[in-house]
Amino acid sequence: MKITNNTKLILLHPYIQKQGNSNRLWLLAFISLFTIAFLVTLIYTRESTSITTTASSIIASTTTTTVSALGNAPLPATVINTLLHYAAKSNETYHMQYSDLKPISDVLRKCSSPCNFLVFGLTQETLLWKALNHNGRTVFIDENRYYAAYFEEKHPEIDAYDVQYTTKRSEMKELIASAKERVGNECKPVQNLLFSDCRLGLNDLPNHVYEVDWDVILVDGPRGDWPDAPGRMSAIFTTGILARSKKGANTKTHVFVHDFFGEVERVCGEEFLCKENLVEASYTLGHYVLEKMDENSVQYCKSSRASSST
Repeated sequence: MKITNNTKLILLHPYIQKQGNSNRLWLLAFISLFTIAFLVTLIYTRESTSITTTASSIIASTTTTTVSALGNAPLPATVINTLLHYAAKSNETYHMQYSDLKPISDVLRKCSSPCNFLVFGLTQETLLWKALNHNGRTVFIDENRYYAAYFEEKHPEIDAYDVQYTTKRSEMKELIASAKERVGNECKPVQNLLFSDCRLGLNDLPNHVYEVDWDVILVDGPRGDWPDAPGRMSAIFTTGILARSKKGANTKTHVFVHDFFGEVERVCGEEFLCKENLVEASYTLGHYVLEKMDENSVQYCKSSRASSST
């Protein structure tokens, strides 16, 4: 009987074990390199984003500052002279001559920014005044509510308000006498006209008009071509009150009266703006410089008598 032995002997060669360890080492090395690359990329991306954001902020800040500086810069003299030239050459029948435009423009150019400019009358020069008072506040007062609304709709940048005048040019002497009789009460030189009962005072303007310290005021309205026309008595009287009632550090107000050849313009200018304040005058334009007064003042002019041709 033959006995067969099927037992097999398996021998493990050391190379197989070494090969497994080597694979694990390569895998660990690969993971380590990948991790390091990921971290480097992440750090670089964050630094790049931070630099880009900082650079963008600096550029945006610089741009904003530059635009702001340019926006606040005064109009160049060449631009002003060009505007005046073409305004004076207008084909419109009723427009100011260069000799009238230039003095007003010079005062606006020298006015501290932001300059407060009040204009009685919507005229051919309305857009010019708005442009010349660059970076300033320009407000227009007109007698015609429909025209004021139309003008604002056509030119949204224009700030215009209407006022209802209750005066007639034919009543000028009576109105002047009434104001002088009540100079110590409702028609006193320094007051808030919003609460005034003086016949010559305009008390229905927007509230902020009485609160602003106006640097320049131009009287170029309302109409006064016939006896029942409103005339400029109230506009001139109100201008004098606004100029004398200022609260701020700038005590002076430049006042221009257009159509200075008119009786109403000259007489009311002498009575309520005062001859001693008239610094320049031509046939068509009067230029006054008024200073604020003490609130207890009871005279419009330094002289107790204002000479008048009435």
